[in-house]
Amino acid sequence: MLTVYNTLAREKQVFTPIEPGRVRMYVCGMTVYDLCHVGHARMLAAFDIIYRWLHASGYEVTYVRNITDIEDKIIKRAAEQGISAEELVERTIAEMHADLSQLYLLPPTHEPRATHHVDGMVAMIGKLIANDKAYAAANGDVYYAVRNFAGYGKLSGKSLDDLQAGQRVEVDPHKRDPLDFVLWKAAKPGEPSWASPWGNGRPGWHIECSVMSEHHLGSHFDIHGGGEDLQFPHHENEIAQSEGCHGHQYVNYWMHNGFLQFDDKKMSKSLNNFFSIRDVLKAVDGEVVRFLIVRAHYRSPLNYSEELLRDAKAGLDRLYTALKATPPQERIAIDWQSNYALRFKTAMDDDFNTADAVAVLFEMAGELNRNHSVALAAQLKGLANILGLLQREPTEYLQGGPVVAGDYGAEQIEALIQARLAARAARNFAESDRIRDELLQNGVVLEDSAQGTTWRRQ
Repeated sequence: MLTVYNTLAREKQVFTPIEPGRVRMYVCGMTVYDLCHVGHARMLAAFDIIYRWLHASGYEVTYVRNITDIEDKIIKRAAEQGISAEELVERTIAEMHADLSQLYLLPPTHEPRATHHVDGMVAMIGKLIANDKAYAAANGDVYYAVRNFAGYGKLSGKSLDDLQAGQRVEVDPHKRDPLDFVLWKAAKPGEPSWASPWGNGRPGWHIECSVMSEHHLGSHFDIHGGGEDLQFPHHENEIAQSEGCHGHQYVNYWMHNGFLQFDDKKMSKSLNNFFSIRDVLKAVDGEVVRFLIVRAHYRSPLNYSEELLRDAKAGLDRLYTALKATPPQERIAIDWQSNYALRFKTAMDDDFNTADAVAVLFEMAGELNRNHSVALAAQLKGLANILGLLQREPTEYLQGGPVVAGDYGAEQIEALIQARLAARAARNFAESDRIRDELLQNGVVLEDSAQGTTWRRQ
């Protein structure tokens, strides 16, 4: 029985979809003004795994992950580069897709863009005004009237008085209350804008997700996810908008992943302590980055470091090496009654506990190293595939990965292996050892067996 930690309830709950056999899930995606960093990768991979496990559990899953393609940062970055916002958006989306494909992320069912849903946003804002939940200001902006929504603060656990006391906002004379947030921004010269009953302008950030989720999933759906930094104010504001508009519950299960940290601080562009996925992939195989993320529970903070990357590489190598010693496996159905599969399922059904699930994979690899069972290898590969792991042939992974300047290529490595074999045949063991050490110093590990010598990148 699948249990999910629901941020709204602050406890694990048995997962019961609104419609039996079907799950509707929305996850807040990227604001496309720059390359994604590995903190984004942590969030995206976390919900990719949730998507995969729901599917493996027999659910028909509709997974929506939006793209914010109009926002202050996009407008500012495009102006800095002397290009249009549209040009920046198209380029950045293409770069995002290229990076995420190397992390073995499945594409969502739908990937809506905010600018394609402006008419829906205008319509929802109009309903909120009619419901006395929003008001048009004299400057052409439209604001949400936070104190007119009785449930405000229920996701974050913040009271209006607490929010008022801790409020750090610029004084806006057009707001009725400092806590009110913008739904529609009046047009400024040179910025993209759309027509509305309140004048030309563009939508605020929060309204887009209420509208895009409703368009694809309805006004009441199962799961809404994102990074824990989105709990407040973004997700809190989404609840206020959607429930203020429709008068009923918006989402049943709210899910938030923990931060990826660097030096124990949240990795973010605002702190300038981030590493782009693109830069990391120049030196590290994308599956290693994914494995680093998968080994930790999605709600736990994860401290990013080169040491952890090296450890993740070593762990993934162990799994692939166990498969390498066994003949290629046919893809067969997972035997869910087997001990390993049952324990894997128990872990994943416990709020998607990938840390315990990966521990089961390592146990399977240990047994596989002892008995080289083709059936066990197939089960190992099948379970790992659910997590987006072990999808390549072992040799492709072990001998692949990024090759940086100075690294030995495959042909050079094979030539040195042949030279080492010739030295050993001539009983020139000093030369044989020298070649082995030379390769090791260049990140290549040789493995001798009765079947011959193979190699992998360290």
